[in-house]
Amino acid sequence: MNIENDEKSLIISALKKCGAVKFGDFTLASGKNSKYYIDIKKASTDPATLAVIAEQASSLILNEKADMVGGVALGGVPLATAVSLRSGLPLLIVRKEEKGYGTGGRFIGDLKKGTHVILIEDVTTSGGSVKGVIEAIRGTGGFVDVVITVVDREEGAQQNLEALGVKLIPLVTTSDLIQ
Repeated sequence: MNIENDEKSLIISALKKCGAVKFGDFTLASGKNSKYYIDIKKASTDPATLAVIAEQASSLILNEKADMVGGVALGGVPLATAVSLRSGLPLLIVRKEEKGYGTGGRFIGDLKKGTHVILIEDVTTSGGSVKGVIEAIRGTGGFVDVVITVVDREEGAQQNLEALGVKLIPLVTTSDLIQ
């Protein structure tokens, strides 16, 4: 299932209004240079924009097999939390790496063998960062078949996740945002 044009317009408007779309010269986390930057932290800290994201992602989840909504610390956590609240699905927080103190572990939430997790990402580029999370969840006996991203930069994430048997569903793409 894909996002309809009216819904895309709504999210594009919300992202631009909160200042999440910036133009200039930027260095991305990957080290690549870009003429635009999507600051999803701006969106996830703006209640109106976060509500639009949660509403649209939650409507997509209805058509997928899901027991939990997962978000990767830090950027995906507020998004997944909002989607969890909107959809009523339990939340899974995924640390970037195993915690070496306290109770340890990489997951916060009740991840059990056989659990179907839909991951919520802020921005996808190549899909590299979410790939490790998918493998970690699958390593516990969980399933990840779908990743919903707020913005797909259209630089290979769709194909790279498809190779893992995972469907990437962007709320918008950079083509939508920068046209």
